[in-house]
Amino acid sequence: MHRIAVLLALLGTFLALGAQAESESAADDVRLLATRRLVIPVVGVTRSNLRDTFDERRGAIRHEAIDIAAPRGTPVVAAGDGRVVKLFKSAPGGLTVYQFDTDEKFAYYYAHLDRYAEGLAEGTMLKRGDPLGYVGSTGNARLGAPHLHFAIFRLGPDRSWWKGTAINPYPFLDH
Repeated sequence: MHRIAVLLALLGTFLALGAQAESESAADDVRLLATRRLVIPVVGVTRSNLRDTFDERRGAIRHEAIDIAAPRGTPVVAAGDGRVVKLFKSAPGGLTVYQFDTDEKFAYYYAHLDRYAEGLAEGTMLKRGDPLGYVGSTGNARLGAPHLHFAIFRLGPDRSWWKGTAINPYPFLDH
């Protein structure tokens, strides 16, 4: 009986430490992203035009991004400094860009683009505000509702461009 109690106590301590570490990691992410001074990635859109859609449901799944409405063809720019790691066309996202920040801790994801900016290629180093594409409605976006689907996620240790822990971009876009 004593061994079971010890094991349960150790398990509880392990779980508590894991939750504390996860909380500290999230707080570190917030502090680090705040220093990035990310720009709103759609030209002409101001903070007052943004709506936080991160926690909205899209069918059975959480959105985990924000949608930034703008007329088709409006320039989309890099939210922060970093390298283009993947240009990709997918059924849900349409024409997309995956960009890693300079430290390769975060990925910025831009989706539903109408087209890419001239000369954009994988490996391109972008500075905050550099052009990367144009607002569209490719993928599963409604044709009559062009917008940029913008997401941020913390990369895992393997730095896979297609996966990570979603972070709400809304609080960090104010420039």
